[in-house]
Amino acid sequence: MPFFRQDTDLTVLGDRILQATLAQFPGLARNQIALTWVVYDPGFPMNTGGAIAATDFWRHPSRGYSYRGVECLYPASIVKLFYAVALQEWVSKDMLEMTPEVERAARDMIVASSNDATGLIVDLLTGTTSGPELPPGPFETWKQQRNLVNRYFQALGWEELESCNINQKTWGDGPYGRERSFYGENYTNRNRLTTEAVARLVHSIAGGVAVSAAASQQLLGWMARTLDPADWKPDPENQIGGFIGEGLPAGAKCWSKAGWMSRVRHDAAYVELPGGLPYTVVVFVEGEEHADNEKLIPFVSSWVAQSVQEMTVQETS
Repeated sequence: MPFFRQDTDLTVLGDRILQATLAQFPGLARNQIALTWVVYDPGFPMNTGGAIAATDFWRHPSRGYSYRGVECLYPASIVKLFYAVALQEWVSKDMLEMTPEVERAARDMIVASSNDATGLIVDLLTGTTSGPELPPGPFETWKQQRNLVNRYFQALGWEELESCNINQKTWGDGPYGRERSFYGENYTNRNRLTTEAVARLVHSIAGGVAVSAAASQQLLGWMARTLDPADWKPDPENQIGGFIGEGLPAGAKCWSKAGWMSRVRHDAAYVELPGGLPYTVVVFVEGEEHADNEKLIPFVSSWVAQSVQEMTVQETS
């Protein structure tokens, strides 16, 4: 079953945010942005450190808004969140050991969005390695192994993941050898995610039910972002400037993972506002002309935060 219900009030606010964004950035086409936004009303068990069992947690659908939320898009580094969750699952089943080196790679994958670290984690999860092209037989075996993470997430039964693909490493210059062959001639096997699938994963992490309470807490620790400009501005690879965190008001808390490359700019976050309702928001933006736009996602984020603060005032008045 869906993890959120489309809410009438949030639809009004979400459509207002979308229209404001399209007006502010007239070069942005309606099919170049996707947005999923889930709000947690008072009493909803979020960020409790896993104080609620998973079976009970999933009985509480949230209310939300989604625009193009089921469209499969290239996720860039957002996919690293899924590899981090899979790593926690493998460790919980004693399929891998969380050695200091593995933990260092996992942390760098999320905190610094390291592609090198991601490559190691994917190798560990799937028992595959990059290298020269393979003969047909060994290549079929290699492909079966590389799809282990896909099979894990499909086994969860989340309808949001039905059309997604999670089996490729992330690159600087791009794939070579067997990795390039695995993409397919026209890159048809590249990673694919929807904003609703990403929102559900963030929802599960912040809810403390991604693998286990302890695993979720470690994942949240890697996703935690400092919003003080003095901390993030000196770092050119920070995931705040130009993303959701930059659009948040003073006193907000943010746990996030961004993804960007020459053709896309994305972010996904769980947010807690001072005196406001907590929420999850995922924004995907496509197009070479928008990938370097550092104002677009903060604009959306500021409107979402403002809408949540207005909503909170109305509910308490």
